[in-house]
Amino acid sequence: MTDSIMSKAATMEIPINSNGDTGTLPEDDSLEQDLQQVMVSGPNLNETSIVSGGYGGTAEGIIPTSSIKGPAVRYNAEFNKRIPVSALGSNMHHSSSSSSMTAEESTRGVAVEKLETVKKWGINTYKCTKQMISERFGRGSRTVDLELEAQIEVLRDTKRKYESVLRLARALTNHFYNMVQTQHALGDTFADLSQKSPELRDEFGYNAETQKLLCKNGETLLGAINFFVSSINTLVNKTMEDTLMTIKLYENARLEFDAYRSDLEELSLGPRDAVAMARIDAAQQQYQLQKEKYERLRSDVIIKLKFLEENKVKVMHKQLLLFHNAISAYFAGNQQQLEQTLKQFNIKLRPPGADKPSWLEEQ
Repeated sequence: MTDSIMSKAATMEIPINSNGDTGTLPEDDSLEQDLQQVMVSGPNLNETSIVSGGYGGTAEGIIPTSSIKGPAVRYNAEFNKRIPVSALGSNMHHSSSSSSMTAEESTRGVAVEKLETVKKWGINTYKCTKQMISERFGRGSRTVDLELEAQIEVLRDTKRKYESVLRLARALTNHFYNMVQTQHALGDTFADLSQKSPELRDEFGYNAETQKLLCKNGETLLGAINFFVSSINTLVNKTMEDTLMTIKLYENARLEFDAYRSDLEELSLGPRDAVAMARIDAAQQQYQLQKEKYERLRSDVIIKLKFLEENKVKVMHKQLLLFHNAISAYFAGNQQQLEQTLKQFNIKLRPPGADKPSWLEEQ
């Protein structure tokens, strides 16, 4: 009954006259009686209810919040159903529990995966350590590629010699730079004395010009030597080092391959029961994987050694020619040939007074 009154009151039209005054409502005895009944038997002020639905709309339901005996319910006028509030809370609790269980299962899965990774790493480390010790004491066999290992040894020896050339070239550059700086200072001193000593003006002037010319040629030669050092450094510490890193991976793969090969051979010599056959099958699979990895890296090493040799010959042919021509022209006093050498190899000197770091600072 209360619902009908609320609906009826919400849908009533209140006419407004032109002066803003409300018009006279038609008398409705039934409405007045219903209102009186609501005033008499209306809800207590201590009781509170939540009404869903907008103004003038149909009330969808009322959830009492006061103390009620028995299970709390939610009324749905549209479907005329009663939904226990406790059931709603149970559904929310069930959803929260499901989320917690999902997160816990995900965390457990990650932990198990990490544990398996650590386990595999431990087994692999043990097998490789055992194989390495066996090889050092001469009890274990190892896979040997004589031709490839000879090429690797030649590369390591070549790298050591090129590192020596690089170290000596840097020392030469450092000493020659100090000499050029001394010539520059000496030329400035001669020029100053030429202005302050009229009786020796010409003699000081000649020496000042000579030192300035030597300083200019020295800076040109330093540009050529610096280019030589930079190219050798790239060849040794980048190109050769990259190939040696691949060789290191190849050697590790070789050790792992021999470790799993020895393990398979030991299992093959043992009993042939069901458990042993399962272990043999697993070892056979691991052996095959390690064999593929070993052969792949072996192929990579062969290719890189080939390209490295071609690149080394090409680079060193150019750099050795540059070094020879520049040194010869400088000590022969041939300034034109020295400048022509730098143009031939596309070497650009830093202009005087530039804000860039010097060639020595770049080393």
